[in-house]
Amino acid sequence: MCVLVAGVGALLFYRLLMGAFAPFLVAATLVQRLRGRVAGGAVWQRLGVSAGPTGSESLWLHAASNGEVTSARGILLEILQTRPDLSVLVTANTGTAVALVKSWELPGVQAALAPLDSLGSAGRVFRRWRPAALVVVENELWPARLAAADKAGVPVAVIGARMSARSAQRWVRFAPHLMRRTLQRVTFLSAQDQGSAARLVDLGLPVARLGPVVMLKAQVAVSMSPALPQVVPRDRVLLAASTHPGEEAMIVQAFAKTRARFDLLIIAPRHPRRSAEVAGVITAAGFAFARRSDGAAPQAGVPVFLADTLGEMALWYRMSGVTVIGGSFAPLGGHTPYEPAAFGSAILHGPHMENFAAPVAALAQMRGALATDRAGLGLALAGLEKAQQTAMAAAARSALPPEDATDALAQRLLAMVRRA
Repeated sequence: MCVLVAGVGALLFYRLLMGAFAPFLVAATLVQRLRGRVAGGAVWQRLGVSAGPTGSESLWLHAASNGEVTSARGILLEILQTRPDLSVLVTANTGTAVALVKSWELPGVQAALAPLDSLGSAGRVFRRWRPAALVVVENELWPARLAAADKAGVPVAVIGARMSARSAQRWVRFAPHLMRRTLQRVTFLSAQDQGSAARLVDLGLPVARLGPVVMLKAQVAVSMSPALPQVVPRDRVLLAASTHPGEEAMIVQAFAKTRARFDLLIIAPRHPRRSAEVAGVITAAGFAFARRSDGAAPQAGVPVFLADTLGEMALWYRMSGVTVIGGSFAPLGGHTPYEPAAFGSAILHGPHMENFAAPVAALAQMRGALATDRAGLGLALAGLEKAQQTAMAAAARSALPPEDATDALAQRLLAMVRRA
């Protein structure tokens, strides 16, 4: 395949491949629309047709899903504070992330599903919005989209860039020319760790375009986050954060075995649309529960709380003495340890935290997190007494100190807008 990509032309081969899959991707979006998982106009948005900017200057910010969108929120707010006249298009790959951005109700900000990765779909966005810059979050390095930016003369910034060793090996094996050409179209890149920065340079990013290392998901505004009444002592509250199918049942079973240690379990599924499914798991286990989407809040005497809304994770981190990180008990790569660490919640995770290898290694060295597997989850939770929670939380904060880099990155992006 590598020889074919090099011979035919990396981008041309990719365009032919994406063109073949495009009808299926559009059909999948239509099915999601019919099921109510994405809002009206979703198919048009995939084709690059969406409402245009309200101001004379605009910016396009793209992130994959909820976590990535949230990690960029601080930078977005900094930009809007300096340039309230700027129109911003935020695109994401999932309907839940689009809904989350809309829930912020930020002036001048529009949210839409990301266009298909084709020169046609991406080109329509560039022609309609005429953005001064395209800002990409983490590893959303879509070749055709960046080629369309290059064709439109739009600079590209990548913030919080991530490239695992496994992903880098795959690019080298299957499409090194495509990745090299894509990275050469990047104007500025800030990686989330030194390993990612080195791998991206090896894959073709010009060293001169490499900015400072900044982990966006460490930028948690704890002091500004809201709070709910602490109806149950914090050390007796267990949070299951960003869970995936199969994890809820495992955690509910572990909670049932550790009632002497915990009085309240908060389950926050990664995708709130799974609320009914998770509610069924809780009911099958014989627990009474309340649901956030019904307007409820955690209350004493109700052992399980289903946090099935978007944009409220700070509430649950602040309330919980222990956080079990979802997506880590199956080969999904895990979710952020930065937020529970910032809120002083003791961290417990499964064996699959590949997406956060560097911070997890730092946590392990400082004994700021506890790693376990499905079989050992109940025993691990039973041993987390109040003193142990406090010690782990302090160690986690030492291992993952918050960085004050949001303003610097925002100013770098604003400079790109001014130059345009």
